[in-house]
Amino acid sequence: MDIAILFCSAVVVLGVASLQSQLTRSDRRVARVERKLDTVMRHLGLEEEVPRKDEILALVRDGKQVQAIKLYRETTGAGLREAKQAVDAMS
Repeated sequence: MDIAILFCSAVVVLGVASLQSQLTRSDRRVARVERKLDTVMRHLGLEEEVPRKDEILALVRDGKQVQAIKLYRETTGAGLREAKQAVDAMS
């Protein structure tokens, strides 16, 4: 009985580890594609359209950097670092 529980636990742990590995690879692949797309957009002179950009700019002008970053993240789904860099570039 104890061996069966140990075996099942090992299978679950290995399954979770495998899934984590696949997600990490997918994240790296997506990041690489995003970098390539950013390079192409810069080369073509295109800018990404940010939803509610006027509101974000108003917050930046009012010195509400944290709220601007929060709104940017909510509207674009960006991570904290990306949102901070984008908001800093707007100021």
